[in-house]
Formats: sequence, structure tokens, C-alpha cells
Amino acid sequence: MTEAKTVALVTGANKGLGRETVRRLAGKGWQVFLAARDRGRGIEAADTLAGEGIEVEFVELDVTSDESVAAAVKAVAERVDRLDVLVNNAGVGGPLLDPADMDADTLRALYEVNVFGQVRVTHAFLPLLRRSQQPRIVMVSSALASLAHAGDPARPEHGFLSLDYASSKAALNMIVSQYARALPGFQVNAADPGNPATDMNHHTGVHTAAEGAAAIIRLATLDPGGPTGGFFGNDGPVPW
Repeated sequence: MTEAKTVALVTGANKGLGRETVRRLAGKGWQVFLAARDRGRGIEAADTLAGEGIEVEFVELDVTSDESVAAAVKAVAERVDRLDVLVNNAGVGGPLLDPADMDADTLRALYEVNVFGQVRVTHAFLPLLRRSQQPRIVMVSSALASLAHAGDPARPEHGFLSLDYASSKAALNMIVSQYARALPGFQVNAADPGNPATDMNHHTGVHTAAEGAAAIIRLATLDPGGPTGGFFGNDGPVPW
């Protein structure tokens, strides 16, 4: 059992923002679980980091599966006595469809990962988080979820139509607000990583994964007096 090190788990962590978040947190001397749906890719990512001198532990976790999440909780609980930080990073982008062409089944498939998956994982890990002296939950959101930005013609979010992805992240933001008010002693926040170049956007983003992960790292490493129930990017608070 680990008593001294901060213990963190990052979902969707075999590549992109997730792997960079794992790298940065483990580099602080934390005990970090690299969680990924694909066992082969997750182990490969952990081995790659080990080759860089960064030791992490792989745990298989599919956020869409109750059985997989329960098995992941069991695996983590066998190795540590608590979880200090949960980073819900796993997410998918939907097809680039006009909102008028979006049907319920397409929307449901994306919500299963981006919304229901985050609740499934958070709910399952709450018992371990409650054992922490400073439990932190970071939900990886997006500026596309901001109603203020979407309504501002001067903002790039105004011109980007993504009914499924944007609405899923807006729902996630409200989930953050609900958890923050329902879980006293917890720090639950949403992170806006900007527009990093990752597989999700076919590497068309304008930021690096390291730049995008900065907001996530900041919320994962909050001091005890830090905020809860907020939405933050690299430049500070993001309007809801």
C-alpha cells in the first residue's frame, strides 16, 4: 500500500493529452495509473514512458463498460489504499455533420463515452477518492462547451458547428457543477485544453499536447485551498 505518494489515475491515457498528463504527473514523483481501453496500446504507452525513465502502472479500463470499470477499480484497490486524483480524459469526437443531419443514435454513441462514461468512472472510483485527504477530479472539457463563446460571433467557437461533441462537453460541465456542490471536501473542475493537435482532430489543432495538458495539470495539482466547481483553461477561467 502507498501512503506517501500522491496517487492519480488518468483515463484514455495511451496517447495524446492523456499520455502527456500521465507523463507530467508521474514526473512529479506521483504514483500514476495509465488507464486505457486497448490493453496492447496501453501497455505500449507505459513501456514507452518507462523507456524515458518515467514509471507508471497500466490498468485496462473501458469507460463504456460497467464490468471493465469495476475490474479497474478492483485492480487499483489491490495496489493502493486510496485515489487522490482522477482525471477523466477519455473522450471521442463525432462525425462532422450539420446539426440538422445529426440523429439520436449518432448522438447517443458519443454521449456513451463523453458523458455517461465520465459518470460511470467517477461513481465507481468515489469510494477510493473518499479515502484521500484532498480528493480531486478533473473532467477534460472544451471551449466548444461554452455557451458564452458559442453565442459570440467574434469567437471561433461560434462558427464551429458540432451538435454532438459540443453538447456532450456542455453536459459534462454541468456534471462538474453538480459533483462540486454534492461532494464537500472534493475539488471537482473542468479543464479546457484548448485546441491541441491530437488524433481526435487529425492533428489539425494549434497547440501541442504539452500545451493542452497544462490546464489539466494545474487542476490536478491544486493546493487544498484551490477552487472547485470551475471551468478553467490555460489563461484562467472559461465562461460557462
